[in-house]
Amino acid sequence: MRFAILVFPGTWSDHDCQYVLRDVLGQDAELVWHREADLSSYDCLVLPGGFSYGDYLRCGAIARFSPAMEAVARHAEAGRPVIGICNGFQILCEAGLLPGVLLRNESLQFRCQDVHLRVESIETPFTSLCRPGQVLRVPISHGEGRYYADEATLDELEANGQVIFRYCSPEGEPAADANPNGSLRNIAGIVNQRGNVLGMMPHPERAGEQLLGGDDGLVLWRSVIEAGMVAVAG
Repeated sequence: MRFAILVFPGTWSDHDCQYVLRDVLGQDAELVWHREADLSSYDCLVLPGGFSYGDYLRCGAIARFSPAMEAVARHAEAGRPVIGICNGFQILCEAGLLPGVLLRNESLQFRCQDVHLRVESIETPFTSLCRPGQVLRVPISHGEGRYYADEATLDELEANGQVIFRYCSPEGEPAADANPNGSLRNIAGIVNQRGNVLGMMPHPERAGEQLLGGDDGLVLWRSVIEAGMVAVAG
C-alpha cells in the first residue's frame, strides 16, 4: 500500500509516521511536500503532527490553503482513506473535512503523556481490526487539543457513530480525570460521515514498538492496510 505523508513548513512528526509505516510495517511510505497538487497515485494520505506555519493565526489555519489540500479533498471525496494526527486533525477541521475545532487545552498547559483511548466503533477502515470497546494506550503531545463543537454537531456525531476514540481510564471508563485537555464528551478522534477521513489528537505512530513503550498504535495502521488490500482484491 502506498502512503503519502504530507510535510508542511513546521511539520515534525512526518519521519515518525514514515518510520512506523515503512520500517516497522513494510509499506511504501513517502514524504510529500505540501506544494504537491497531485496525490492520485497514493492509497492513503497522512497529515502528521507538528506546528504547521508556526501555528500562526490558529493551528492549521494557514496549512489548509496549501496546494496539497485540494488533492486531499479530492482523495476524501473519492472515498479513499485520510488520517490527520494532532496538527493534521487541526488542519482537517480548518479545511472543513471534519466538523468542530481544536482549542487550547483546558489547563492552558502543553501536555505530553500517555493516555488511554476507548475504541467506540470498529466500522471504519482505521479500526476494523480492533475489538469493540478495546482500550489503547497511545501518547499525546499538544497544547491545543480540546475538541469543541456545538451541541447539535456533537449529537449528530454520536448518532452517526462518528466518534471513534474517547479518552478513558485504563478500565475503559470515560471519566473526567482521564481527559487530558478538556475535550467535550472526552472525544479524542472522529471520522467524517463517510468514515474514510479520521482526525485524532493522540499519536499512533509513536506507539509502534514495544522497545519504545508500547505498540497499541499499530492496530490502526494494520486496519488501514488490510482495508486497502480488501479493496484491491474486491
